[in-house]
Amino acid sequence: MKMSHPWDNEYQKYNIPAQLQLPAPHESLLELLEQSFRQYSQAPAFISYEQTLTYQQLDELSLRFASYLQQLHLPKQTRIAIMLPNVLQYPVVACAILRSGYIAVNVNPNYTARELKYQLNDAGAEVLIIIEEAIATFQTIAAETQIKTMIRTSVSDLLSADTLFKYPQLQQNKAEEHVFIENVAHFKSIMDEAHPDSYKRPELGLHNIALLQYTGGTTGLSKGTILAHGNLFINILQMDAAFSPNLVLSAQGGSSRILCLLPFYHIFAFSFSILYSLYSGQTVVLILNPREIDYVLETWKRYSPQVFPGVNTLFNTLANQPEFQTLDFSGFRLAVSGGMPTLHATADLWRKLTGNIICEVYGLSETGPLATFNPKGQRSFSGKVGIPVPLTDVVIIDEQGRELPYGQAGEVAIRGPQVMQGYWQKTEETAQVMTANQLFRSGDIGIMDERGYLELIDRKKDMIVVSGFNVYPREIEEVIAQYAKVLEVAAIGIKDEKSGEVPKVFIVRKEDSLTEEEVFTYAKANLTAYKCPKYIEFVSELPKSNIGKILRRHLKETQ
Repeated sequence: MKMSHPWDNEYQKYNIPAQLQLPAPHESLLELLEQSFRQYSQAPAFISYEQTLTYQQLDELSLRFASYLQQLHLPKQTRIAIMLPNVLQYPVVACAILRSGYIAVNVNPNYTARELKYQLNDAGAEVLIIIEEAIATFQTIAAETQIKTMIRTSVSDLLSADTLFKYPQLQQNKAEEHVFIENVAHFKSIMDEAHPDSYKRPELGLHNIALLQYTGGTTGLSKGTILAHGNLFINILQMDAAFSPNLVLSAQGGSSRILCLLPFYHIFAFSFSILYSLYSGQTVVLILNPREIDYVLETWKRYSPQVFPGVNTLFNTLANQPEFQTLDFSGFRLAVSGGMPTLHATADLWRKLTGNIICEVYGLSETGPLATFNPKGQRSFSGKVGIPVPLTDVVIIDEQGRELPYGQAGEVAIRGPQVMQGYWQKTEETAQVMTANQLFRSGDIGIMDERGYLELIDRKKDMIVVSGFNVYPREIEEVIAQYAKVLEVAAIGIKDEKSGEVPKVFIVRKEDSLTEEEVFTYAKANLTAYKCPKYIEFVSELPKSNIGKILRRHLKETQ
């Protein structure tokens, strides 16, 4: 008998399907990609520096690259590392790896040699597709890895002469590095020489591994999350149920544009801005460097995107740009925020400027990634990350794994067909996060209300214990971020002889006149005494991850 959930009423209220038409066990992401390439062939799939790659061109280029990979005679399910920024080559090689039956491994191109060596060796990657600028890092550890083939590419490889003439900064003369591995190839040469006719379609099913997505490594070494074709395929269908009501999609594709600042090597951008965009026929406008705010604003003005996925810091940065306030948002439909809590101050400013309520969502690499969402029709920003996506259970549990009642804080646990197969070659670590009844323990503290809406309190490991009282950094940040002279804020706990720990905040000023006394006074008026920061430090910027998530652990390391 089907169990009832409190969010079932929300499904009915917002016309969300409780069940989805799932792919057959013998199907894989190949069927999804092939269908999209046929259906949307003439529509633009990806745009970079005004250079357009259509669905048909993506189909042809990825087939060429897939045939090249197959000609390397690699063993089945060989891991192939993608170490690229947001360039047109990324979706080409990602689709090619999936189409050739191998396993993609997303790698941050800004990794240090130590981080790169660890991830390549942990994954056992044999092929590395790398941006020119990162080769110098790789060559220092190449001999200590299992990489046998390196495919090098530059930002300009899929850009036309006209585009490069308009953006000459993209043409960089790189010195020739000497990497002592078996085989070095150039992406452009592969595209010129490989023949798609030699491609052999592999037999794949939902159980086959598609992706190793490494976690951020916030606690110890990062772990490779095993995501099968089925995990990703089903999560795409769940994304469609969650987000398509916000969009105006066309059977021919190209009617909705996504502005993508999040890096493709992050799980949400990979799933949402590559796989889901291809499934739904959208066009993704790439931003190579999100720090080039003037170019971001120029691109927004040129393409008037309907969709913008981001994190709190991205929304906050854009909303505080004077030029952003002059843009036309009449066609804008969906702002998706995940990765870190969205502060009310950011959401309020965003709605004031764009008229759009940020749709806060929740998920992790281990959950494919999407686990919860806020349905279309919300009249205000609640600060909650929504209800579970279809086919997904979310419960709050205690330390022993027992389910807690609604309204009580505990660890968020998730069960669904999008949840990972486990951590790559880490059986013990997998067992630590999976309960006996297949709930994934997220490490996040949350509360679920009686309607099924989840509110995140904070990361379990970030909690500050002041004289036995639990203090959540997010609550402190929410309050201080409301102060008009504050641009960004982060809170951590530091050791204290009397209280064990006390809160400390790091603040980026919006106005130089802001003083410690102002902050202390404001905090005391809005927070209980033990939650008030005892120390304040003004900084020029806060340490952030590759997606703009504030890294509290880096702040703790400086204390």
